[in-house]
Amino acid sequence: MRVNVVSDVHGNAKDLATAGDGADALICLGDLVLFLDYADHSRGIFPDLFGERNADLIVELRTARRFGEARELARRLWAELGADRESAIEAAVRAQYAEMFAALPTPTYATYGNVDIPALWPEYARPGTTVLDGERAEIGGVVFGFVGGGLQSPMRTPYEIPDEEYAAKVEALGEVDVLCSHIPPDVPELTYDTVPRRFERGSRALLDAIHRTRPRYALFGHVHQPLSPRMRVGATECVNVGHFAATGKPWTLTW
Repeated sequence: MRVNVVSDVHGNAKDLATAGDGADALICLGDLVLFLDYADHSRGIFPDLFGERNADLIVELRTARRFGEARELARRLWAELGADRESAIEAAVRAQYAEMFAALPTPTYATYGNVDIPALWPEYARPGTTVLDGERAEIGGVVFGFVGGGLQSPMRTPYEIPDEEYAAKVEALGEVDVLCSHIPPDVPELTYDTVPRRFERGSRALLDAIHRTRPRYALFGHVHQPLSPRMRVGATECVNVGHFAATGKPWTLTW
């Protein structure tokens, strides 16, 4: 058996279309949407609406952790645009989802990222794409558990949930062979992003589950340039697969 795993697709439909080549299944750990490319500020919903210069500025503010100023800039830009914020974002996300979901191979097992909008997924997920969140799936005799979304943060992305709600989804999985999530377990080496030089939010509940149930693997994304892309926590191999937007290459698990 061979399963290819991707996360943080962020608009890379071209490579997503071939991400399952040679594999028995594809696993996608979320963040299909591209709101703003921190490496190329001309790409994404934000620069499409407000231009590259404003994208440069909001990246600068967020990187400096000046989140209040970044939110104030966004409020001003939306007021100047004169469009309904939710409607404009939903229309842009729908256009991206139509392209992303059409590129997914069969079978695909997917969960949400923190920048995804779960309410829209049922409209675009085709037969052959199984969406799981706080749920398990058996693939080739191996049990995979899926936990979608992120934890609440100053970034205020669309699918951030309280710690207690996230922990309940982790608890619902029980013992699995492979623990799949969008965000990493709360380990400093796995949550620190070396380019913006900040810690992203990792999950203590995921880390506790790793210690308690000892899955063979914990697979996740979210941190695009991690200090440690791979490390062992007890008996579990923890692997960051969140490089897909930049590299176009899936991570492969075989057994």
